Amino acid sequence: AGKLSNGSFVTGFSVLEKRQTLIKISTGSKGLDDLLGGGIESQSITEVFGEFRTGKTQIAHTLCVTCQLPREMGGGEGKAAFIDAEGTFRPERIVAIAERYNLDPEQVLENIVYARAFTSEHQATLIQALTEKMVEERFSILIIDSITALFRVDYTGRGELAARFRFSPPGSFSQKTAEI
Repeated sequence: AGKLSNGSFVTGFSVLEKRQTLIKISTGSKGLDDLLGGGIESQSITEVFGEFRTGKTQIAHTLCVTCQLPREMGGGEGKAAFIDAEGTFRPERIVAIAERYNLDPEQVLENIVYARAFTSEHQATLIQALTEKMVEERFSILIIDSITALFRVDYTGRGELAARFRFSPPGSFSQKTAEI
């Protein structure tokens, strides 16, 4: 059940086994966790969207910390990966959040791998490199802030973006990454 299916059929029992390994990672907000049924679900893709300055990056920063907590505290007991397409990552915010949870800020930052993406192709390359790292080390979460930003820049107009996705179907690469 741990292998990628590459579009082939698996048994319902295999799906059940896979779902039993899911964990919920706290967003740091009890109200939001309750709305999400306990937090952000592992092995899945969760999109956070909203207006400018509504807290999307704050949630991402908080998840970089909470994903490292023990499971009984709403964590995933793993590292965080942060791919930054817009220059939003602020380590000083991580320090403040780590202190809120009585964690060693330096250790928390050591458990976050960070990369700045500059083009959509670069972003895809970073994700591919990260999948190899995720096989070797325990990661609880991958955050891409913002996954669509570089596509908006690199592919102006709907025609160019549609042509790009005919070559690489939307969700195919990211869904495989979520299944690792």
